Amino acid sequence: MVTVERAQTGLRMERNLLKVLKGLAEYLDMSLGDLVEGIALHAFEGKAPFSVETIEKIEQLKAVYGMTLTAADAHRLAEK
Repeated sequence: MVTVERAQTGLRMERNLLKVLKGLAEYLDMSLGDLVEGIALHAFEGKAPFSVETIEKIEQLKAVYGMTLTAADAHRLAEK
């Protein structure tokens, strides 16, 4: 186990994306913060953070919450 010091932060993100992330964290029985940390650490090393089974669950959650954003949208989002 690696001991770390965490900092509280406030992140703003698209609401349906947040719903999917919260649902996924619940499904994986982990906190939202732990999920985001894991995604970031995998991305920093160019590794895929999810198994095929988890990706299938993500697709289900995206359908439930009406999330239509893709990676292509990442740097083109504008607020209402």
